[in-house]
Amino acid sequence: MNRRVDSSIDLVLEDTNLARVLFGEHHRNLKRLEELTEVEIHARGNTIRILGSEAEVQVAKRVVNELYHLLKKGFTVTENDLGPAVKMISQNPELHLERLYQEGMTFAGRRKPILPKSIAQREYLEAIRNNDIVFSIGPAGTGKTYLAMAMAVQALTQGEVSRIILTRPAVEAGEKLGFLPGDLIEKVNPYLRPLYDALHDMMDLERASRLIDRGIIEVAPLAFMRGRTLHNSFVILDEAQNTTILQMKMFLTRLGFDSQAVITGDITQVDLASPDQSGLIHVGKILQDIPGIHFSYFTEQDVVRHPLVQKIIKAYDEDERKRIRNH
Repeated sequence: MNRRVDSSIDLVLEDTNLARVLFGEHHRNLKRLEELTEVEIHARGNTIRILGSEAEVQVAKRVVNELYHLLKKGFTVTENDLGPAVKMISQNPELHLERLYQEGMTFAGRRKPILPKSIAQREYLEAIRNNDIVFSIGPAGTGKTYLAMAMAVQALTQGEVSRIILTRPAVEAGEKLGFLPGDLIEKVNPYLRPLYDALHDMMDLERASRLIDRGIIEVAPLAFMRGRTLHNSFVILDEAQNTTILQMKMFLTRLGFDSQAVITGDITQVDLASPDQSGLIHVGKILQDIPGIHFSYFTEQDVVRHPLVQKIIKAYDEDERKRIRNH
């Protein structure tokens, strides 16, 4: 690739061992940074030279300095952190990642601390801390359910709630429970599996299973919420775009004392026969101005999965807009 080169800068990182970690095995992290910022990076020992356009060189320099500073403070830095770092620093040149991570930090998961990967994620975490009901709306891969799960486990661990309830509507991609084989548990498992997967990323399988057996963590389809009052609980409703208006009302009115709820979904992925009956779309029209209720919105720019996922979402969105214009 021919890159524009009208600026260069040399950086010397004092700690050779931390520089090696930052550069990555076989300089994998530096190569990734080159792709993300369209600069050239040459490394020797603990010194690197960055070449490219003035703007991109400055972004790459900030990213290197910020991630190196995080390593010095004891944070873990991997190749997966580079994309979010480049995106956030490009959007806000004054941003300091350490402050972002400290203000938005949740807790240590099984593998490493669970941290916000974008400004939108940090604001989402703050919203959960400061509101009893939070609606999180946006595409897959933006961390909506994952971060809500992290906050729920943190609340349980710190004694702020006595249980966690994780639920989803059991109608997705045109499938109905009645057409699936097996007993009820076998039938609902395919719908609830993503919640189990996120939970097991927060705590080891044995502990999670023990808490589920004791009823401290409950994973159940939305239909199981009917007729209940949920006190002292952290409740997460996932895939909420597939609730009907009546189901959403039923869920929201289950909330009892000392409880909070996070409702997540993607209003562009409604699987109901009549998408205009989506409870998640409806609440956005009638609950926006109620104190204690917050709406957090994510876009494809906030996707933190594989870099191609963001491009795939954008392509589908553009195709949808074209089809709407042609009809």
